[in-house]
Amino acid sequence: MINPYLPRPYTLLNITKETEIDYTFKVAYKGSLIGGQFMELSLPGVGEAPISISDFDETSLDMTIRKVGRLTDQIFELKPGDKIYMRGPYGNGFDLDQFKGKDLTVIAGGTGLAPVKNLIRHFIMHQEEVQSLEILLGFKTPQDILFGEEIKKWADQCPTYLTVDQRAEYWNGLTGLITKHVSLLNLENIKEKTAVVVGPPIMMKFMTLELLKQGFLEENIWVSFERKMSCGIGKCGHCKIDETYVCLEGPVFNYIKAKNLLD
Repeated sequence: MINPYLPRPYTLLNITKETEIDYTFKVAYKGSLIGGQFMELSLPGVGEAPISISDFDETSLDMTIRKVGRLTDQIFELKPGDKIYMRGPYGNGFDLDQFKGKDLTVIAGGTGLAPVKNLIRHFIMHQEEVQSLEILLGFKTPQDILFGEEIKKWADQCPTYLTVDQRAEYWNGLTGLITKHVSLLNLENIKEKTAVVVGPPIMMKFMTLELLKQGFLEENIWVSFERKMSCGIGKCGHCKIDETYVCLEGPVFNYIKAKNLLD
């Protein structure tokens, strides 16, 4: 019988610095993946943590990791060619088919951009699959912005709005909480539009409320509870909300389901 907790070694291919505390680790990987899923990442003798998959292709996957504790401190010491241990992928991600033929708005706050990066990249490359694509992103400060160069490329391909909570001397872009800038979006035919909202829980709460206020239908909004993950296989119970195991049924939920998952 296979031990479901047993990770396998994979080769670290590349490390990209995003911010002072956020790095993207590219790992050699061949297998079926869906944007919005996560891996259980570990180092022997150090620990294990669930990490969202920020992007992937046929031969590798990316995980954008924030340095916040013992395990991530050790991961940040790794170099290309080193082994890193993973099990997964886990969870239900974003079903691309549910957005095809629709007007799609992707809204992400902070590290919530990582789980939707592959979704954005897919529809940037295949805009013929959607009626329209808009992106609204928010970060605390300019120094916290993830994937800055890619955001600039996205902005050349579709309406992309980037705001920071705190103004900086050299920042001449939008400022203020991300909810403040919903009015910049194209709100025509709003009952037909779809939205993906990912970020800190408080941001998702107020952003979804704002979208509903503007006229979005509940069934047209998707969110991700990616911060709730723990063991990944529904055994530890840390992600359980009422009778729902977020790691098994989520982390991506339609708002119809998500609005009742009060933690």
